[in-house]
Amino acid sequence: MGGRREGPLMREKGQSLRGSRIAIAIVIGVLLGCVFAVFYPHGLFISDPPIRNRRIGHSDLKISSASCESSEKVDTLKSDILSLSEKNAELMKQVKDLTGKLRLAEQVKDHAEKQVLVLGKPHKAGPFGTVKGLRTNPAVVPDDSVNPRLAKVLEEVAVQNELIVALANSNVKAMLEVWFTSIKKVGITNYLVVALDDPIEEFCKSNGVPVYRRDPDEGVDTIGKTGGNHAVSGLKFRILREFLQLGYSVLLSDVDIVYLQNPFNYLYRDSDVESMTDGHNNMTAYGYNDVFDEPSMGWARYAHTMRIWVYNSGFFYIRPTIPSIELLDRVATRLSREKAWDQAVFNEELFFPSHPGYDGLHAAKRTMDFYLFMNSKVLFKTIRKDANLRKLKPVIVHVNYHPDKLPRMKAVVEFYVHGKQDALQSFPDGSE
Repeated sequence: MGGRREGPLMREKGQSLRGSRIAIAIVIGVLLGCVFAVFYPHGLFISDPPIRNRRIGHSDLKISSASCESSEKVDTLKSDILSLSEKNAELMKQVKDLTGKLRLAEQVKDHAEKQVLVLGKPHKAGPFGTVKGLRTNPAVVPDDSVNPRLAKVLEEVAVQNELIVALANSNVKAMLEVWFTSIKKVGITNYLVVALDDPIEEFCKSNGVPVYRRDPDEGVDTIGKTGGNHAVSGLKFRILREFLQLGYSVLLSDVDIVYLQNPFNYLYRDSDVESMTDGHNNMTAYGYNDVFDEPSMGWARYAHTMRIWVYNSGFFYIRPTIPSIELLDRVATRLSREKAWDQAVFNEELFFPSHPGYDGLHAAKRTMDFYLFMNSKVLFKTIRKDANLRKLKPVIVHVNYHPDKLPRMKAVVEFYVHGKQDALQSFPDGSE
């Protein structure tokens, strides 16, 4: 059999057909590649899932470890925040104290500048006998931020920015009743009791007596509740400071006092401190030349001394000035450090002059009329025995010289208010 041979035409046709198929296949492949590229950008198969899983597991361990570390850090941060909060509170307290001191320093500076303005100007001296020096210090700028609650109370109670103030606890309840009853009888409205315990606060409210209850103060508050006369007497210097900073003049009063007239009608108000005296006559009350005799000195045996009986720290009028506040600070500071009688310290700070190692207080002072602002020594030793002096009506009587205070206070009321002429006769001059 002879083989079949293709012609040239058939060969060309077959080659053309194969070329078309290849071209179509290429086009189809490109199109499929584009489709897969769009829908499967990361390929059809993931070649390393185990590795990926292992990486995730390792990360989980890291996250778990980090969570523990984060928890510890959070606790540490909380502790640090608490510590910082406590330090911040302490710093705020220090800032408040410094602000108060700065404000007072500014007032001192202002006071000093005013003095310089007055004293710095050259003045010609007037005619003989007409020259008078400066006496009255300017009042401080009121600062309600010191005690807003007290400031509100004082706005309601004070008259012309002044009032009577007494401190009291339950130990002096009976005397306090005689005290405020006599005040009401005279018609005085500007007075205030600083209650040092709850029973006294309630007692005052029930009797229509203006009262202010102090905020609790550790240490100081204990003295106020349980302390005797001297302890409470020392506490008053610290408490009075706020009244002065708020811009009020205070007539400080112990409760062993009977009021027979309005004391505000008899004040001069020309000094920082205006106080009653423990003196019993002109010499002892207002000062005298006391001659000290030392024979061994021969020609110079006589030494002249100036003496005055002390001011009574249980009844004095104090103005809101820088020297007054400095006086209260000095006395309160010394009483907190020394075992001393507050009246002795009060007088030492008022009267001791500047000397090497000590700067005296530059405060103006005035002694009250001892017949008007009468102590019980004057009354029982002198007044009741003199027919003419018995006709005098004092402004107040302070039973400061005698321990049997309550019966003597009642006797004073009977004598001066009810006119019972023999009410004072049964008592001895002094104490028994």
